[in-house]
Amino acid sequence: MSKGKISILGAGLVGSLLSILLKKRGYDVTLFERRSDMRKAGGIGGRSINLALSQRGLKALDLAGIKDTIQESCIPMPGRMIHDQQGNLDFQPYGKEGQYINSVSRGGLNELLISQAEEHGVDVRFDHKCIDVDFGSATATFENGQSISADYLFGADGAFSSLRAALQKTDRFDYSQMYISAGYKELSMPATPEGDFAMDPGALHIWPRGEFMLIALPNLDKSFTCTLFFPFEGETSFASIKTPEDVAQFFATTFPDALPFLPHLKEEFFENPTSSLITVKCYPWVKENTALIGDAAHAIVPFYGQGMNAGFEDCYVFDQLLDKHDSINADMLEEYQQLRKPDGDAIADLALYNFIEMRDKVADDKFLLQKKIEKKLNQLYPDQWMPLYSMVTFSNYRYSEAIARGNKQQAIMDEVLSRPGIEANWEGLDFDSIISKLN
Repeated sequence: MSKGKISILGAGLVGSLLSILLKKRGYDVTLFERRSDMRKAGGIGGRSINLALSQRGLKALDLAGIKDTIQESCIPMPGRMIHDQQGNLDFQPYGKEGQYINSVSRGGLNELLISQAEEHGVDVRFDHKCIDVDFGSATATFENGQSISADYLFGADGAFSSLRAALQKTDRFDYSQMYISAGYKELSMPATPEGDFAMDPGALHIWPRGEFMLIALPNLDKSFTCTLFFPFEGETSFASIKTPEDVAQFFATTFPDALPFLPHLKEEFFENPTSSLITVKCYPWVKENTALIGDAAHAIVPFYGQGMNAGFEDCYVFDQLLDKHDSINADMLEEYQQLRKPDGDAIADLALYNFIEMRDKVADDKFLLQKKIEKKLNQLYPDQWMPLYSMVTFSNYRYSEAIARGNKQQAIMDEVLSRPGIEANWEGLDFDSIISKLN
């Protein structure tokens, strides 16, 4: 017997996962997607940037019973490989031995989740673009003229959510959006003529160049998906590169070791879309019988690899609250937003900071020294000192807890790094006294 009728707007990653979890709980779930079925249409133009699946996302997929299936489509990346301008390589592990993030195709993962939702009995309806919402009756009105009511309506429809757009017209709804000055363009690095990876597949490759960077993540077909994060305007920018010759010269100078593996660079640079990057914060996430989840509630830039993971963790927390409250109700929805709003804000701020780290600091001597000291502290005092990246990526700390602990640790590290001669003498530090500053 159904526990109630649920409508979910958006058959992206979060909407599809939420639909599976609610269906497993006994709800009658309908998933509405404005686009056509991507499994037939082929791709999700402009947004096929690879994703990094980590601990938070995996625990939610495990809850849905599909973690093992998903991991078959993943490639483990235990660290980042830094490429300097001379082509020298520096491998930087993300965490301890055995810890890694997973490269996964956004489109492939989305298709798999939709198929899993259908297998679980979710009614998935494509070509349903929501144009209006009634909050009390949880009614969504679609462009095709249909109006469909439910007991609860969830907006999992991304950074430009139609449910959130309706909320923005209501009283006392706080909303902010911010675009960063850089955009991104996807480029492809195919397998070599011998059918192998062009570079080490066991790493997320980064070419940090100060104000911009190139990254590459491995795919199962032995190719890499490359993404150029680059200013829209300025002396060195998308606007300043006007011809195929400009592109070739820029890459030959700036990313010389990548250029030989980018055979379609000149065509792709001008044919592939240049996409923008937005951060969205809003509140409240809940109104009457409707609620926001995932990017609809907290869209973030991709530089911590946590956008999908944060959305999946929303689903995980939501499911845990169903254990506590037994059913979806006003108290349960209020607790959901009180728990997740601070964490959504925290990971948004962390993601913006990590852009600076990835494009600039990973090649900085002071940053690399901090990593060595933090690794030693973590080895000596694993329960007391955990690097911020590990707290975010490999732990179940709330994002808001991770940023608070990270800020405290960074203040201590700033003092340590300011000591005269620290570069030569760091191994002789009094690590006990450093740890004592945490208390």
